[in-house]
Amino acid sequence: MDLELTPADREFRDEVRAFLTDNLPADLAGKVKRGLPVPKQETRRWIARLRRQGWAAPNWPVDYGGTGWGLVRRHIFDMECRRVHCPPSMGFNFNMLGPAIIAFGTEAQKAHYLPRILDMEDWWCQGYSEPEAGSDLASLHTRAVRDGDAYVVNGTKIWTSGAEEANRIFCLVRTDSEAKPQRGISFLMIDMASPGIEVRPLMALNGARLWNQVFFENVRVPRANLLGEENRGWTVAKSLLGDERMLVSRVSENSRLLGILKEIAALEQSDGEALADDAGFRAKIADLEIRLQALEIMSLRMLADAAAGKAVGAEPSALKALGSQLVQAMDEAIADTVGYYAVPDNLAALRAGQNEAVVGPEHAVARMSNLLHHRGYTIAGGTTEVQYNVIAKQVLGL
Repeated sequence: MDLELTPADREFRDEVRAFLTDNLPADLAGKVKRGLPVPKQETRRWIARLRRQGWAAPNWPVDYGGTGWGLVRRHIFDMECRRVHCPPSMGFNFNMLGPAIIAFGTEAQKAHYLPRILDMEDWWCQGYSEPEAGSDLASLHTRAVRDGDAYVVNGTKIWTSGAEEANRIFCLVRTDSEAKPQRGISFLMIDMASPGIEVRPLMALNGARLWNQVFFENVRVPRANLLGEENRGWTVAKSLLGDERMLVSRVSENSRLLGILKEIAALEQSDGEALADDAGFRAKIADLEIRLQALEIMSLRMLADAAAGKAVGAEPSALKALGSQLVQAMDEAIADTVGYYAVPDNLAALRAGQNEAVVGPEHAVARMSNLLHHRGYTIAGGTTEVQYNVIAKQVLGL
């Protein structure tokens, strides 16, 4: 496999770099670099700039307001955005629900929802996991019963990122309790302002509200909000992954973290010299860089196969597992560079209206918070143990 970019792809990369140089607000990039939360309105400000460039929906067809890019260009775009600390894309909107509506929606649904996603009028969250249905999603219990021209929904969803800000949620619900688990599930798009919905916060180890639990009590959802066929929601859910499973390696995020690690190591001292010059620490960085290079080559090989029309099986499970574990290793190395200054909780000092002084150098702020947050990377999106089982069964034939 040729790992060099084609002349056209290099030209595209340079175009992306020029756009980011001219358009990415420095204050926004600074927050992302330090691991600080980016408020909703500031995310809107960034997405609006991408929208004007025509790049808000990298994996949508051009006919629906997207770019029409293939997997390789989407990878290049992602790498360049993360390299300069762009805010993460609104994945539920642009990477998941939008493509699902394009693939399975009625013309009325496409006409209504897609422009609202592009213009950020709707802010979506995902209702998949339940207290007893996470990695084994097919065992979900949230029910939706037909009542005239509506479904009546009862149940709960958990680990729902962004539900406190979202005005819409897309959910997998059970519409046929007699069918085989994956055959009796439907996909509903629900207005979060509907009577009977309650959102409760779930606090993370770093003290942040990263998730929520959403409760549904006799929530009426118009049948027009059914995406795809009734009892065939599992097909829709799988399509949300689609090509996205090829981009689960977190290569771009790991590259960004490696850059931060090297930058901090050059600032910190060890026995009177820069930590970056310490032989032991240089070996640690080299080990992480080798792991990242291997991950990127593996990812590019699968992207090239997919772009060439070759079938890609369960191998992306390895990308997911290795990429998530590498993020955690990067965080641990970054925390090691700042030592005990990683321990203080400086986040309160950086919030509006606070006058507390930051303890330690500014590059140490939020490092422990990020480390604790990213412990969930090997759980979210399918635990590492589940990925290992997939690889063992579908790749190794065990």
